[in-house]
Amino acid sequence: MPENPETVLEIDLNALAHNYSVLRSRIRPGTRLLGVVKAFAYGSEAIGIARKLEALGADYLAVAYASEGVFLRKAGIRLPILVLHPQPNGMEEIIETCLEPSLYSPRILREFIKTAQAMEQKAYPVHIKFNTGLNRLGFWENDLEWIDAQLQGTDALEIRSLFSHLAASDDRNEREFTLGQLKAFEGVVKNWEQQFKSRPFYHLLNTSGVFNYPEAQYDMVRTGIGLYGYSNDPETDSLLKPVSSLRTRISQIHKIEPGEWVGYNKGYTAPDFRVTATLPIGHADGIGRQYGQGKGRVYIQGKPAPIIGNVCMDMTMVDISDISCNEGDEVVFFGDGISAEGLASRANTISYELLTGISQRVPRIITGA
Repeated sequence: MPENPETVLEIDLNALAHNYSVLRSRIRPGTRLLGVVKAFAYGSEAIGIARKLEALGADYLAVAYASEGVFLRKAGIRLPILVLHPQPNGMEEIIETCLEPSLYSPRILREFIKTAQAMEQKAYPVHIKFNTGLNRLGFWENDLEWIDAQLQGTDALEIRSLFSHLAASDDRNEREFTLGQLKAFEGVVKNWEQQFKSRPFYHLLNTSGVFNYPEAQYDMVRTGIGLYGYSNDPETDSLLKPVSSLRTRISQIHKIEPGEWVGYNKGYTAPDFRVTATLPIGHADGIGRQYGQGKGRVYIQGKPAPIIGNVCMDMTMVDISDISCNEGDEVVFFGDGISAEGLASRANTISYELLTGISQRVPRIITGA
């Protein structure tokens, strides 16, 4: 038996390189590619992923918060890093570590101008985000005159890019809505170029946008989930390779008699003679209680084993009555041809939540470096 930890999240950088190549093949040679590495690189391993993307030739990285960007800078990552959701209390750190903030509201723009001026910055690179329908963050198109007035009073900033974010580019039933977003962003670009002398670069598309709306790739695309092997579309998923594999090993096997129950609160009562396996992983590791009660399943010897009863903090029980296996045998939650999207959907959630929820106490092992 290998001397790896019983539970491990394996990160395959060869799979990342494959996905990067697929995404690059879908955009023009001159279009920049930004890799999103927020939330520990979608729950994988941010430093290893960022280094690989840097080596592959990515043009930008993106994180959610300043602290994530600072973490990458301290690890030696030199690529430009866009901070998508900066907060007022992180602005000095942004400048000190040469991160590039998204300025998405009057408050954030004013705060960053004040900070940049206090730190005697000249032409510090920033990005302006516009809201075209997601209604989450961003200026409205009619804020252009106000933005212009703020910028006229300072030389501390340089507008590096304008961007927006699509809300439903993966949903073919919402094509008209997405086309409306494309048109709205086109209007922002047109009005900016009429009002401002500077010509920043533009970006709008996410992973599903790259595949479904390539005509709107502008100067850069931003890809997150696609780099990690998922796309919200089965056809596209077949082109990609999951980067992360979550595996553990059987701690103990029990033979359960009819009427006996398994786990807390009689979460499972055996209808007949059953064989169960206890696994050293639970909701503190990212396998939430929603996967219990038979909704989730793992794979042992290539065969599905349903999760029974309630997932515990550190342990999960599965039914192995129809599987010939032993204590210490490997158990796969996702990876090795088993989709995280499949496991997530059975619990009425999405791959993003499952992947990013894997606890940091689960050891990461990087392969293919």
